[in-house]
Amino acid sequence: MTEAPTTQVRDRLLDAAQTLLARKGIRATTVIEVAEEAGVSRAWLYRHFPDKSALLGAAIVRLTDSFWSDARAELDTVDTFAERLVAGVRIGRRAYDDPGALPLRLRVAEPEEFAACAGAGVSGLVPDLAAFWLPYVEAAAGRGEVHRDHDLREASEWVARVLISLCTMPGETIDADDPAAVRHQLHRFVLPGLRANSVPER
Repeated sequence: MTEAPTTQVRDRLLDAAQTLLARKGIRATTVIEVAEEAGVSRAWLYRHFPDKSALLGAAIVRLTDSFWSDARAELDTVDTFAERLVAGVRIGRRAYDDPGALPLRLRVAEPEEFAACAGAGVSGLVPDLAAFWLPYVEAAAGRGEVHRDHDLREASEWVARVLISLCTMPGETIDADDPAAVRHQLHRFVLPGLRANSVPER
């Protein structure tokens, strides 16, 4: 078979896997159902993917890459680091709300299955989000919005943890769906810490 049809079959299989993952989740999705949804035989499916984990893992990786790409495109329309953080909370809230971003929903609903399919490369939410934010933190440090003496990788992980908290854990003093409330909290607590000079522990 030529390369183009092979690529088309693979894409059809991944499209079908994504459809079934959204509908049924990881545990309940079977290889047979993916082949039927894609309109190909199981034999053709196994030419591309040796087992269920490889198939669903490839679908999850594609979904994850698409999510990060869309999030980056949205943040790149914003000028200041503070407003990027506000946008980050908005993106995160959308990702966790139903229907939300499928990879994040699967990661929360079926963590063991997600890790088995997706592998270590995409299974750690904090490292993933910290790596995503690192270039934005570095750019902010270059503009003086984040103090240059900070360990920027450490600062990026802290940003990731703050955003995960704001996006996923309801509280009594802030409405994470209200951009003005998010902006107020970020300007009052998060940004001063990022702008301040690092002070070694004694």
